[in-house]
Amino acid sequence: MIIGVPKEIKNNESRIALTPGGALELTKRGHKVYVQKNGGSGSGFSDEMYITCGAQILDTIEEIYNVAEMIMKVKEPIEQEYSLIKKDQLVFTYFHFASYKPLTHAMIDSGAVCLAYETVESPDRSLPLLVPMSEVAGRMAIQEGAKYLEKPVKGKGVLLGGVPGVSPGKVLVIGGGIVGTQAAKMAAGLGAQVTILDISLARLRYLNDVMPANVVTRYSNEMNIRELIPQMDLIVGAVLIPGAKAPNLITRDMLKIMQPGTVLVDVAVDQGGCIETCKPTTHEDPTFIIDDIVHYCVANMPGAVPYTSTVALTNATLPYAIQLAEKGWKQACNDSRELKLGLNVIHGKVCYKAVSEAFDLDYTPVEAFLN
Repeated sequence: MIIGVPKEIKNNESRIALTPGGALELTKRGHKVYVQKNGGSGSGFSDEMYITCGAQILDTIEEIYNVAEMIMKVKEPIEQEYSLIKKDQLVFTYFHFASYKPLTHAMIDSGAVCLAYETVESPDRSLPLLVPMSEVAGRMAIQEGAKYLEKPVKGKGVLLGGVPGVSPGKVLVIGGGIVGTQAAKMAAGLGAQVTILDISLARLRYLNDVMPANVVTRYSNEMNIRELIPQMDLIVGAVLIPGAKAPNLITRDMLKIMQPGTVLVDVAVDQGGCIETCKPTTHEDPTFIIDDIVHYCVANMPGAVPYTSTVALTNATLPYAIQLAEKGWKQACNDSRELKLGLNVIHGKVCYKAVSEAFDLDYTPVEAFLN
């Protein structure tokens, strides 16, 4: 198979979908890998490293899309890329369709096969291609939140870990999945007082067992959220429903009961956000303030640490990419239920229920294309 890896062109996105090591695993199996010139430089990988591993370098993004049977990306295609995607081309990347209607319609119109990292699902219902970036984003949420609590950037002026004689900061993490667990672990490591919310009692029991003593668990409901947020310094929204839009758990009116300078970090912002007042921001302009509350809503948080993120992502995606390259998408998805669940749009038809429901589009079962 011919695999194309374009340079990411989204604002401040320095990750690349494939490391040189990943390219080597594909080329040694007889596949051709084309990487756009300087595509890996933001993650610390030179063109020479890719060439040494058997990949070929092409100058432009147009050449990459033109030659490839499978496109491997990190972020969803943006407007400049819509016209480059060809009919029947396999695009393997994060899409987050349910949060952005124009992208969904553009991919329907393209006639491409869209296999989304975020909906590939293991038998235990975990999301193996979302996990590595969720781990990075969860840890970064605390790192960034701690920074924006500083007074010069309009925060409360609180040091999360406190010092002897001064109480540590208070952190609320809404959602006990991968993002929430990593955020709670990071905040606890800094010495903060952490409360983590979830609607799964089984998950809360697990967290209660594994977290340090400065992390407490609470059941997630509106009453508990309203009770807790006035006391908090940093609030992390870490709620994700696979392939669907995140629910609004912190509403506009709740800002009024928070203390001025409180920091909100919405990790779910690329899925619509679980904080009503959040809208996607960039690393260049990451925050905005509403009612004296600092909102940090960068949609591609892991893009700020591209080396860590690229290596972590390739570790997870490569086994699936090899299956797709070896067998073709139809056979690979027939053989693997995990990959089959990643199919969102095929030849102009929506075949993932949460996406069709988000925009009231016709749903076609994926089996219609595989048999």
